[in-house]
Amino acid sequence: MGIADDAVEIRARGWRTLAALHGLIEAELERALAEAAGLSVVEYTVLDALDRQDGWHMRMQQLARAAALSPSATTRLVNRLEDRGLLTRILCADDRRGIYTELTPAGRELYERARPVHDAALERVLDEAAELPELAPMVEAVHGLTAPAV
Repeated sequence: MGIADDAVEIRARGWRTLAALHGLIEAELERALAEAAGLSVVEYTVLDALDRQDGWHMRMQQLARAAALSPSATTRLVNRLEDRGLLTRILCADDRRGIYTELTPAGRELYERARPVHDAALERVLDEAAELPELAPMVEAVHGLTAPAV
């Protein structure tokens, strides 16, 4: 194997490790959020993105990026959450083609109930993953991440 091949293998190994950690985290979050709040991870992600807007709303495109979904998947998800009374859509006054989405009071309440469950599950699964030699370096890297300066 040449140097280039070694570099590719190192990146591939890193990607596999990241994917394994992601899978563990996602499975635990799905279980905990469904049990405690009746939410999926992607539903929680949408509520979280909207809550972080400090009372403002988001365009559907922004929400799609925040949830890592296609526009059509975002629309279906927003429809489901809107049917549950957790968020609402608002037409943009400046651009009638633009649609904003924001949390309803019920959506904010559910999010506030789900957030500590999410955070505890995330902490728990990262602690468990840190005990696995193959995942420990990735967990350490995650813990080393800091919020960007604002």
